[in-house]
Amino acid sequence: MENIVQWFIDALNGISGEWTAFIISMIPVLELRGGLIAAKLMNVDILTAVPLCILGNLLPVPFILWFVTPLFTWLKKSKLLRPMVEKLEKRAMSKSAQIEKGYFWGLALFVGIPLPGTGAWTGALIASMLGIKFKKAFPAIIVGIIIATIIMSIVSYGLLGAIFG
Repeated sequence: MENIVQWFIDALNGISGEWTAFIISMIPVLELRGGLIAAKLMNVDILTAVPLCILGNLLPVPFILWFVTPLFTWLKKSKLLRPMVEKLEKRAMSKSAQIEKGYFWGLALFVGIPLPGTGAWTGALIASMLGIKFKKAFPAIIVGIIIATIIMSIVSYGLLGAIFG
């Protein structure tokens, strides 16, 4: 992931480390994890990086929860776009069992545990496709982002050494 983050840092050349971390945190797949890595690589203080990355990661979530289902329905009317949308839906739904069992904590842990294919974007997509209402999904995603923030702050900023060293 560090190589991908570095590519985005290079592509966003000339933008401050703070803005770069915020922007990267909004990008699917990279999200907060990539934002915190970018912030560390660009020497952004952790107390500045954490709220920026949380906000960047959280910003797309309401739009995904509110609009992805109608958008996908509309896009599937196109023969050209239908296969791509169906592939995205299939990929997201293949991970839905983790969320369906105990939706709040399932969704929070799905978003929070930094594994490939997890995060706020995919969590919001799955919640939307499962029909979980915004007022139930959004708080679970926020908790997940907080979990991811704690884990990635420890990993990205080397806080394990400070805690146990």
